[in-house]
Amino acid sequence: MGIVDTISTVAQLPTLLKLKKGMQPREIDEKDCLGAQVEKNARQFGQSKAVVFEGVELNWSEFNAISNRFANSFREQGLVPGDTASVFMENRIEFLATIIALNKMGITAALINTNLTGRPLAHCISVTKSKKCIVGEERLEQLAGIKDDLELKDGEDFLVVKDQEEVAAPNWAIDLSQVAAQQDESNPPETVERTLGETALYIFTSGTTGLPKAAIMSNRRYLSSAALAAVAGLKCTPQDTLYLCLPLYHTTGLLIGAGSAFHSGAAMFIRRKFSASNFLPEVRDNDCTCLVYIGELCRYLTNTNPQKSDKNNPLRSMMGNGMRPDVWMDFKNRFGIKRVCELYGSSEGNVAFANLLNKDCTVGMTSIEHVLVKYDVNNDEIIRDSDNLCIKAEEGEPGLLLGKITDDAVFEGYTDSSATESKIIRDALESGDSWFNTGDLMKTVDVGYTLGYPHYQFVDRIGDTFRWKSENVSTNEVGEIINSFDQIKFCNIYGVEIPNTDGRAGMAAITLNDEVTELDLEKFSTFVASELPSYAIPIFLRIQQDIEVTGTFKMLKGELRKQGYDKLQYPDPLYILKNGEKTYSSLDDEYLEKIKSGEAGY
Repeated sequence: MGIVDTISTVAQLPTLLKLKKGMQPREIDEKDCLGAQVEKNARQFGQSKAVVFEGVELNWSEFNAISNRFANSFREQGLVPGDTASVFMENRIEFLATIIALNKMGITAALINTNLTGRPLAHCISVTKSKKCIVGEERLEQLAGIKDDLELKDGEDFLVVKDQEEVAAPNWAIDLSQVAAQQDESNPPETVERTLGETALYIFTSGTTGLPKAAIMSNRRYLSSAALAAVAGLKCTPQDTLYLCLPLYHTTGLLIGAGSAFHSGAAMFIRRKFSASNFLPEVRDNDCTCLVYIGELCRYLTNTNPQKSDKNNPLRSMMGNGMRPDVWMDFKNRFGIKRVCELYGSSEGNVAFANLLNKDCTVGMTSIEHVLVKYDVNNDEIIRDSDNLCIKAEEGEPGLLLGKITDDAVFEGYTDSSATESKIIRDALESGDSWFNTGDLMKTVDVGYTLGYPHYQFVDRIGDTFRWKSENVSTNEVGEIINSFDQIKFCNIYGVEIPNTDGRAGMAAITLNDEVTELDLEKFSTFVASELPSYAIPIFLRIQQDIEVTGTFKMLKGELRKQGYDKLQYPDPLYILKNGEKTYSSLDDEYLEKIKSGEAGY
């Protein structure tokens, strides 16, 4: 961290000054939106490559034209500015075109996780008061299972976007692809009336209670975050191509990835899902210079067999979240990537960090007012002093991250006002203040010269949420659903670590109804598969005689987390959902050793 580090840090200053100038808060009534940005790209970079997907390549003019056809179709289907439409589709060109089309028309897009089925899926469509559901052909079966639970009309409110198969739309849906093909491809007049304060997206996030919550993202927040990612994060230009294999219904894929392209005019190479074997060949064949990542993707690639040619690729920068320090340098060195811009933030939050100075193993810095406060992990509560004020954490000490809510750092919250209020900490440092509770423990780290900005590392999630497979898992949400199984009296959900994985795997401590002597594993396995998204299904089941609670009847999790799946620490029956299997089975010693050695494949 000597003179070379200082020089390289100072070299970032012009970019930071440019970013600061470009990110001055804009008035919410200013006319601008995502759709307007795509129209701008069509004017400036019309013939330049915009998106590549499964052998199809479109320039910016062509992509804008498809979006316009969709936009004019939505008007024909009766959608008007201020309405909401759910979008339930895999990564593909039509997904992006749908999002842009809705935005041009002033219609909020509710982005539905494609892993959802059953009750959570119906909830996400209903809670946003969606007037239409736009579904990809590839997700029709999931939607068909719950459509009768929705306040949407067959033959009117379900719009199908064709995929690869030439099959007719079901009789309860309209073929949107066919309708759009007949529409005008010119820019709709509604776009110029859109403002920064309008809600662009609902992005679902698992919070601390209940079913997934719809986080609000305005045009202003999307565009400012996209500018940060493009200008100071990835530093991409119209000559760059981004490799996008993350789900576009999440902020990392849609905001950091697609947002950077929308802002800069760079091209996007899109995959439906990540593939380790195809990663480097596709990067090379499509001259991908920028990678949008999550930590799990990086860990997976690092665990593959190294090849002498790994550094032979055009990647120069990457931006994403969840890259842990134990993977960081191995990944960076193996694939020869010079710039790693780790990002920290949440879909709904008002504070974000970014490693803009290219310091290794850190989530970087922020200009938003924030504080780390002391937190009692065992009792899941903020530590307050004799005046009932929060206590600031010491340098290098893990503390709960709070972001101060101000006019320049607005907490846009959720569609549910009570859920919004539950995330606000009031009277934290002084009477009358208000702070967004991130639910995350962070700590400061010394990474050398940083222009006076403290740098941070992510430590852990707290409370009733943990991350698995790059998704937030609400313990209360999972517990509520599992408690509805007819053989179960109570269940306590928590996360446990598995070697060579990111995040925590779900574990359920269960007590059975008095008349039940043994859990029906086959029936229970079928139940969770139908009621929970794949990432939320517990990997481990522990059958207990009683659930331990506090004096206020809050279920204890601390000791359960420590004991985990170590069979030697308790006599309770222990079951596991083995990787690739559909039914729980007893956890035997042989498979336990595979888990502990990181060879179970999770």
